[in-house]
Amino acid sequence: MKIRRVLATAVAAAVTAPVVLLSSATAFAAEKPAARTQQAKPTIDELKQAVDIAQKEYDAAVIAVKDAIRFLMEDMEADTFPLKAAVIETGNAAKAAAKAKTEADQAVVDAQDELDAATTDEEKAAARTALDEAGKAAVAAAEAKTAADTAYAEADTAMDDARVAQSRKIGLLQKTRDEAGKKLDDAKKALAEAEAEGGEEPGGECVPEPKLTAVVSGLPNKVVGGTTVDFALRVTNGTARTMDEVYPYAAVHAFDSKGLKELDSYLDLEWSTAADPKWRDAAPESELSVGALKAKSSVDVKLRLKVDADIPAGQGAAFVTAEYVNKDDSCGGYPDLDYYEFQILAKGTDPGKVEDAEGRPGKGNDTTEQGGSSTTPVNGNGGTGTGSGPLAETGAGSALPKIALAGGAVIVLGAGAVVVTRRRKAGAGA
Repeated sequence: MKIRRVLATAVAAAVTAPVVLLSSATAFAAEKPAARTQQAKPTIDELKQAVDIAQKEYDAAVIAVKDAIRFLMEDMEADTFPLKAAVIETGNAAKAAAKAKTEADQAVVDAQDELDAATTDEEKAAARTALDEAGKAAVAAAEAKTAADTAYAEADTAMDDARVAQSRKIGLLQKTRDEAGKKLDDAKKALAEAEAEGGEEPGGECVPEPKLTAVVSGLPNKVVGGTTVDFALRVTNGTARTMDEVYPYAAVHAFDSKGLKELDSYLDLEWSTAADPKWRDAAPESELSVGALKAKSSVDVKLRLKVDADIPAGQGAAFVTAEYVNKDDSCGGYPDLDYYEFQILAKGTDPGKVEDAEGRPGKGNDTTEQGGSSTTPVNGNGGTGTGSGPLAETGAGSALPKIALAGGAVIVLGAGAVVVTRRRKAGAGA
């Protein structure tokens, strides 16, 4: 078992509120026992970092709850709040309309009394005219009152609905705060236990290997609900030596356009290889091995992203990296976590111009720069780059909520990304 799983418990537990990672590595090739036995505890520094991240998430959640309550109790009840101002205005209008109707009804009564008291034909004619006019005015006043009452009722209902919606939001924020508090407690407990054990770190550390690269190709910068997207991940050993066991890593993470709701449950990431062509679902607890990778050579992993038809519009990102373990227990990995952003469009939306998603921060990590020769084609035209489409043109880069993306990256790291450079040697943690 690789160290990514050990650190996933501490780091991912500390950062999963309010963001949650959908998919991490999926098993699609048999795993060798040597790789499975490599397990080590997180370092004290890593656990402290997890506590710090969890504390920040909890503090932010507490502030969000306080702000939401203040908005409900103060801002929404202020006379200047648009919905409250509408209630006041329509309420005053309804009162004025009710008064006008009362006066109009009294005028009818008075006109009838005048008619009853008239004695001459001339007085009776004038009284009838006055009564007719008073009756018409009373009808108009009644209609005006009905309209005013309706407007007031609608404004009052809108205000009540807003209060209910805000109360529900507070409930969700309180739930997020409580979950963040529990994760903070768990992170502190893990740190305390590690410090009580003396914080000793077994085994040696792995080394960064920037020439072991993982590059995505064919992932569009726009995906539409109800569709399936096929793309590829090329893993290249650009070094001068064979790597005995290579582990690619891929994950997807997504949020709605406001960055408030994670959309991971609407996405399903699968992959397969030429050696094991069966498509397999993503599973955080599984590892992916493509076996040995000779010097200056590459292997391609097929990726398939299924987008649920009910997914709302939003933004997403695919995260990739790679690591290796040799028979002599030496190990290492690509020191960065590259990600490819894409825009999510609701079902039936015309995506317009679609280009390849742009890789960040590993932009330009083309395998051909390292002399890699692929064992299988990546796409129809043999492309191996990170994508040529500028994301800024689609709006995806600027629209993706930074907090949500950063949170997703942290979780991916916790599940096994940059941690690859710290993998302990075989047997150290066994």
